[in-house]
Amino acid sequence: MATQHELEHPNKAFGWAARDTSGVLSPFNFSRRETSEKDVAIKVLYCGICHSDLHMAKNDWGISTYPLVPGHEIVGIVTKVGSKVEKFKIGEKVGVGFMVDSCRSCQNCSDNLENYCPKPYTPTSGGKHSDGSITYGGYSDSIVVDEHFIVHISDGLPLESAAPLLCAGITVYSPLKYFGLDKPGLHIGIVGLGGLGHLAVKFAKAFGAYVTVISTSPNKEKEALEHLGADSFLVSRDQDKMQAAMNTLDGILDTVSGDHSLLPLLGLLKSHGKLVMLGVPTKPLEISAFPLILGRKLVAGSAIGGLKETQEMIDFAAKHNVKPDVEIIPMDYVNTAMERLLKADVKYRFVIDIGNTLKPSS
Repeated sequence: MATQHELEHPNKAFGWAARDTSGVLSPFNFSRRETSEKDVAIKVLYCGICHSDLHMAKNDWGISTYPLVPGHEIVGIVTKVGSKVEKFKIGEKVGVGFMVDSCRSCQNCSDNLENYCPKPYTPTSGGKHSDGSITYGGYSDSIVVDEHFIVHISDGLPLESAAPLLCAGITVYSPLKYFGLDKPGLHIGIVGLGGLGHLAVKFAKAFGAYVTVISTSPNKEKEALEHLGADSFLVSRDQDKMQAAMNTLDGILDTVSGDHSLLPLLGLLKSHGKLVMLGVPTKPLEISAFPLILGRKLVAGSAIGGLKETQEMIDFAAKHNVKPDVEIIPMDYVNTAMERLLKADVKYRFVIDIGNTLKPSS
């Protein structure tokens, strides 16, 4: 049943939504707000599927509000701009990532770190706008967003490739930059070879790093080395090879959300090495103080990126031909895609062809 806020919104919209914790998505009619003076209206052409979409659809984190329209890797074309919009014109190719608003008055927002706004920021899907209405994401035909939270998509970047960069891409790019792991010649480890991991390999290589993929799956070695361009491959369960690789890495990006031990990873780091957590294991992490103290090592975390850095990442990806490996799917395949995602049966990111396959319900 529509809320009062939805009824007040004048623009009809159509998408797919989850109605309950089954997470099953089905056609959904709703509405978008009018384009105000700083807003940009976007016709959605592609939307990536992120693992967090699956978590939100099933309410795995206990914060979901139904009906829930997922999607925060949104790429499309500008169809309307507000009277005070300065950065975008009708017909331009644009993207929207994980955020559609923040307080914009705190220190983090002032420092272009809206992703760390303590208020906090408003997520693109399943959050609440300032008027109390629910944010509906990119599994839909259109979206209206404040221009501050939109990025330009460079001409050199295919739109379907740009979509996963808006979440997975910035999530790996930001820590590489912030922790100084973007310098040529550094030895960088990437733990896990999924949606985040495969992009981490590509960005690290584009920065000129020597890249080692660390995985529990020996059968991913050929893919990592021959297809993604990694320089070496470590099976984390192979004690001898892990021992031989001790003290060789300048930094590690850990993209794995499954529960796993950090101790062997800390052993791979050189003195002053940095282990950055990007995945979200369900159990609290266990860390011994000794490997940190004896090597002045760092365990840190990082989440997406601010808008300025997201634009920088998109431009870098276009210039250096960093593109995710995607499987393009029609809208009505989305529930099957979610089941496959749960089994890690995708190389490496699903992207929904919204523009050609989202058909309004009668």
